[in-house]
Amino acid sequence: MPRFRTKPSIPAFALYGEASAAQPDMLHVEPIQVRSKLYRWEIEAHTHQGLHQILWVASGPAEIALDERRERCTGPVAIIIPPGVVHAFRFSRETDGFVLTFNPRAVVEGDVPATGEALRDLFAAPQILHLEPQAVATGRIAALFVDLADEFAAADSAASPVPHWLGRSIVWRLAQQSARLSQGARRGSGHADLFTRFIVLVEAHHRDHWSVARYADELGMTPERLNRLTRAETGQSALDIVHARLAREACRRLTYIAAPVSKLAFELGFKDPAYFCRFFKRHTGASPRDYRRAIGVADDARG
Repeated sequence: MPRFRTKPSIPAFALYGEASAAQPDMLHVEPIQVRSKLYRWEIEAHTHQGLHQILWVASGPAEIALDERRERCTGPVAIIIPPGVVHAFRFSRETDGFVLTFNPRAVVEGDVPATGEALRDLFAAPQILHLEPQAVATGRIAALFVDLADEFAAADSAASPVPHWLGRSIVWRLAQQSARLSQGARRGSGHADLFTRFIVLVEAHHRDHWSVARYADELGMTPERLNRLTRAETGQSALDIVHARLAREACRRLTYIAAPVSKLAFELGFKDPAYFCRFFKRHTGASPRDYRRAIGVADDARG
């Protein structure tokens, strides 16, 4: 399993290693090797707040960390990174592909609603899409990235709508592949839209420890109806989903942040670190320190 270094905190960038802020309509693409070569082929753990990112590995090896998930893979692979997801990569000189970073406005503004739906579905969760090397769809996606990089590098790219069209096409194609690979992904419906709104609220407030009643009230429904909705969509109760998200955030922080368990517990909204340890073990089967030990992260920050 790939191992990445822990840090005192997780930095957020528009583009990795750069201090400049993202523009409202930002769309940026570059070959993987351009930036990774500067950092000796390792991109350390970081996030992008408010920005979507697609890493397209056309060929060659890559070691990937998405939150607590870690994987070694060989292209063609598309790594889908929603805003706020902690990610890190390790490449080699043989790795070929592109990194596309964009504000969602860059691909959906002024377009038909279906593009927004494709964007929502594709980025509903971080994912790694393993594509068939000889498939026609894979060839189309690879060609779109090459065309986008060429258009982005053109002298008139800032005034041209073509990069945005190509970015939109990439989102469309990858959303199709994601739906195919997930074997029966949810189709858009009133229930699915309500469920998506619930997930957005959970993403924003899981560390606030809202009750199910509070989530239901924000959605204009009763707790009973919210539970029926979540069970229909996932087979889980609303509270199960909230707790799973909180446990995933705990795994993320234990993996990437070199801080005492007690400090992480308080940051996650727990008033009692001992209760946090019991919560974490109930949902993962291991104590926080055992979890760190199992994934090869040193627990040298006591507390």
